[in-house]
Amino acid sequence: MAISEFPSIAGLRPDFIWGVSTSSFQIEGAAQEDGRGPSIWDTYCHDGAVRNHDTGDVACDHYHRYREDVALMKALGVQAYRFSVAWPRVLPQGRGTANEAGLAFYDRLIDELLAAGIAPWLCLYHWDLPQALEDAGGWLNRESVTWFADYTRLVAARYGDRVKRFATFNEPSIFSLFSRSLGTAGRSREDDLHRMIHHVNLAHGAAVDVLRNTVSDVSVGCIHNYQPCLPSSSSEADAAAAARLNTYWNNAFPDPQCLGEYPAAMRPALAPHIQPGDLARIRRPLDWFGLNHYSPVYVTAKPDAMLGYDFGDKPSGIALTPIGWPIDPAAFGETLRTVHRRYGLPIYVLENGYGDALQPDQAGAVVDSGRIAFLRAYVEAMNAAAADGVDIRGYFIWSLLDNLEWDSGYSIRFGLVYVDYASLRRVPKASFDWYAGLIKAVHQR
Repeated sequence: MAISEFPSIAGLRPDFIWGVSTSSFQIEGAAQEDGRGPSIWDTYCHDGAVRNHDTGDVACDHYHRYREDVALMKALGVQAYRFSVAWPRVLPQGRGTANEAGLAFYDRLIDELLAAGIAPWLCLYHWDLPQALEDAGGWLNRESVTWFADYTRLVAARYGDRVKRFATFNEPSIFSLFSRSLGTAGRSREDDLHRMIHHVNLAHGAAVDVLRNTVSDVSVGCIHNYQPCLPSSSSEADAAAAARLNTYWNNAFPDPQCLGEYPAAMRPALAPHIQPGDLARIRRPLDWFGLNHYSPVYVTAKPDAMLGYDFGDKPSGIALTPIGWPIDPAAFGETLRTVHRRYGLPIYVLENGYGDALQPDQAGAVVDSGRIAFLRAYVEAMNAAAADGVDIRGYFIWSLLDNLEWDSGYSIRFGLVYVDYASLRRVPKASFDWYAGLIKAVHQR
């Protein structure tokens, strides 16, 4: 592949990091093996809440096939791999006695990564809360701050000799806004939403302190899903709904974590849950801002819904991915600029990717030209933002593997590697070769 087919990277730092991301529940499988306890997502799946009644029982079987997956990463040429630890695998009840078999799995994975020359980036929480803690109130219980700090201490002490990059949470705005723990989406549950937001922020601050006290030379951040929230029409009601969602989606977590205060529009609703000293406990020194970005969301007013919004129609004529998400690299560039201006931290893009349902062709190849075009355009937008002075230090594609995409189950594929779920065979897609070529071209410049 000619270097001319790759996007411009002239604006990026010489030490820029290229990587891939995954999460524990979406790929590991082995859900009932080696002492792992159930998570809330095991419960959701087995309650039939996921499309096609899919479950994470096997997923990509990464638990048994991690060596094969690390070999794929080595062939890809990435310098870093962002993964998450499954809390219920290492603490089956969420607290109390640790599970040595579960801890040993991540020892093996980390050592395999290091032997391949790939830096492990460990995310503590990617949505798979132990069911035992959900039964005790989950994030609605202020004791969750202590639970998370204790879990962090276990993980940091076990892996901190080899892992130096830690993220506290992945996308706290998403797992709070759309949590099934809140039950109905009606306005009556807004107080629970505010309680959850504040407890997760407190848990983040507590985890940062634990990491800094436990791991030498640690580098800590939090990963935020940050998408422009735009009105679906020109009406004032839609504009107000979009602004309200923007506050909760994009600012409810990074504002207190990085700036030491909640957005003004949220403060009255959060006041009953804030105790003296809480904001100082949340705002702890961070080394970087983890950004997950896919596309803008379009919002319409719905007065009887929680926060008074719903997702509305997208503008006619805009380009969409096969799963209906807007393709808007300019919005990605503007998001990078917004985050840079507002928070002033180095930015690592820790998720960006393209969903489809593409199957192998008659020759057995997966020629995902749409994904390649998407990635090329988004890397170009990132390069332009960097050339404008935005401090961007890394880019991780979601995802290494096709996997269980939460409510959509296995019907949507984001991977650079196709997974045949019947045989668990891995097939690198055309985008895998493209990304490997891009990374190689970077190293040659």
